Amino acid sequence: MHSYKIFPALLICLDVLAAVGYGIGGDGEWRKVVYWLAAAVLTTVVTF
Repeated sequence: MHSYKIFPALLICLDVLAAVGYGIGGDGEWRKVVYWLAAAVLTTVVTF
């Protein structure tokens, strides 16, 4: 991996972890799960 892709990769991991955190929390947080997964997918598509 090139050094300029380290920050986006870290950002993708944090987005996925945020989605997992909201997914575990339950209580109607599915919109936030979708939001964070979409952010991870968008970052992945733009970066890689």
